[in-house]
Amino acid sequence: MVIAIAIIGSALYFATKTPEVASTNNVYEGHGQQIVEITAKGKYAPHLTAAKAGMPTVLRVKTDGTYDCTSQLIVPSMGYRQALPPTGMTDIQLEAQQPGATVRGVCAMGMYNFEIKFN
Repeated sequence: MVIAIAIIGSALYFATKTPEVASTNNVYEGHGQQIVEITAKGKYAPHLTAAKAGMPTVLRVKTDGTYDCTSQLIVPSMGYRQALPPTGMTDIQLEAQQPGATVRGVCAMGMYNFEIKFN
């Protein structure tokens, strides 16, 4: 009986959980490219971003007194692994992505991540 209640409770939780909405407030266009800004400090924000496919993209990571593991950024699909400055902006050039592509970034400890989905 307890197991049945746990299974039903879990099913209800996941069925009613609201899907995360991708942000576009951190995407800026100009000069034939787009800039996706991500903040690194205790987490990566926003966690999920929607960007345009087929357009050169700059991933701009902003730090402000960042000394936690988010200052060690890894973008596996690019083979990118870099220590970010404690305070400043780091621009990473991305090639134009195909529709449906996702670029993921993760901290060195694998605890925090972000995704950019290209449409």
